[in-house]
Amino acid sequence: MGRLDGKVILLSAAAQGIGRATALAFAKEGAKVIATDINKSKLQELDEYAGIQTRLLDVTSREQIEKLANDIEKVDVLCNIAGFVHHGTILECEDTDWNFTMNLNVRSMYLMIKTFLPKMLAQKSGNIINMSSVASSIKGTVNRCVYSTSKAAVIGLTKSIAADFIEKGIRCNCICPGTVDTPSLQERIQTSPYPERALKDFLARQKMGRMATAEEVAQLFVYLASDESAYMTGNELIIDGGWSL
Repeated sequence: MGRLDGKVILLSAAAQGIGRATALAFAKEGAKVIATDINKSKLQELDEYAGIQTRLLDVTSREQIEKLANDIEKVDVLCNIAGFVHHGTILECEDTDWNFTMNLNVRSMYLMIKTFLPKMLAQKSGNIINMSSVASSIKGTVNRCVYSTSKAAVIGLTKSIAADFIEKGIRCNCICPGTVDTPSLQERIQTSPYPERALKDFLARQKMGRMATAEEVAQLFVYLASDESAYMTGNELIIDGGWSL
């Protein structure tokens, strides 16, 4: 038997990276996975796996989220993974950068939780897992001004939801990774002016001498989604290879 047998789990940003690894890990543990993303071609690759159904979804669109909610009768676990990493200090962050980042990294979670929480409250149980980062209120990080601000907001949102609904059977935690080897990270490295230097800088801040794999982070999602973590709520779980030490 899987640790997540029968649980209906909805997650965003499932087409690649941590989201994809998490969707696969959930399915392997017996969950019924509803995997969403805006990347249709990448997302459809998950259709071949048992236990996973895919849906196109722009998590910044209230209309699309509400339409999806109308099609889903029950959600046991909601995983908000979608996000964007902006590079730069506050002086290199324009209004458009600020608005885009806060919209995708924070407002999308507000919309998803506000839409699906009533279903959880009606069934008197629910589990929300948000993606934050060590680059947040946990650790000051150079050239991550708006990103760190948004991820600090995610920690605040997580604790707020946990505190408000703890007596209604709702749990809410967030995961705070360090540097994770994902397609988006590799893309940022390759598009930087000096890719070799960028890679060296990323590795230098990881005291174990390597980045996390998406699969390692996915296993933390599995734990939080399972009943094994039933006594945990309102926490930011750090998985960063010692970067925040």
